[in-house]
Amino acid sequence: MDTMTEAPPLTFPAIWRHQNLLDLERLRSDELQAILATAQTLKDLTDGCRRKLSLLSGKTCANLFFENSTRTRNSFSLAAKRLGADTVEFSSSGSSVAKGETFVDTAKTIEAMGVDWVVTRHHTPGTPHLLARELQCSVLNAGDGPHEHPTQGLLDILTILQNRGPANWMDPAVNASELLSGMTIAMVGDIAHSRTARSNIWGLKALGAHVIICGPPTLVSHRWEEIGFEVAHRLDDIVQRCDVLNLLRIQFERQYTRPFPSVREYAALYAMNGDRMRRAKEDILIMAPGPINRGVEITPEVADGPHSVILEQVTNGIAVRMAALWLLAGAHERASS
Repeated sequence: MDTMTEAPPLTFPAIWRHQNLLDLERLRSDELQAILATAQTLKDLTDGCRRKLSLLSGKTCANLFFENSTRTRNSFSLAAKRLGADTVEFSSSGSSVAKGETFVDTAKTIEAMGVDWVVTRHHTPGTPHLLARELQCSVLNAGDGPHEHPTQGLLDILTILQNRGPANWMDPAVNASELLSGMTIAMVGDIAHSRTARSNIWGLKALGAHVIICGPPTLVSHRWEEIGFEVAHRLDDIVQRCDVLNLLRIQFERQYTRPFPSVREYAALYAMNGDRMRRAKEDILIMAPGPINRGVEITPEVADGPHSVILEQVTNGIAVRMAALWLLAGAHERASS
């Protein structure tokens, strides 16, 4: 049976003033460092996100998901419960939305039940931003179409810092904009439809990493070069330079035309396999936001190999979402006082 311990002393970062978490593009490097350091602290305090604390006892988190989700929805629910909060689960299937109620009215109805956070996923970009203007409680973006998925970007970056970051990366006196300086990190795959890619790209750039955006020409726009990112269309051209590879799923559900001749051809050009691993750096990190398609973007020997940190990413998802809930609640309370 789970037991809950008293809330430990935890210092609220003075620089954090955001009451909503909508994207990473507009967060400063020191704000990113603050939420990542808080996530690491909470992970340690909860024994790897397994033990309960009473930090958010009496508060309620509502998950409003208008798209399918397994990892993100469960991760947010566990994060809330690990900190002592209650959860409300909403699915558009069988709800009043099917009867004609608007998205905003549904969210306002849920808010009127006394919730403190609304976590939302929707296929339309900008939906969380709309809710943030309409609701009084905090809003967290769990994915808005192909736009952003900020907590996924944060958990990916936390995983990189844990494995390759400087020993003092949590120290606020450290220059946050150089935490990942000297590292080359590639986002590989379906960039055009990936909200995970966008959140990673903005967060990694803010922390000083060299970001390569790699994929088929039909899925990687050269406009990324205009704002300072390297673009590559062949994984073999960059694999030897990379410290981290983040392998993105091909999102067939968001595509209206096939962007490459066949899955077999895509795998031949972009899948991380044993041959490419032998040409990569000895300490390369292999990441994937999931769900992974074995044999498409990654082969089983790589996904389950010693360089893979895919399951670490899952655990870090709970830590990052605990940090987000705690920080937004604190900022909301400070603004109200």
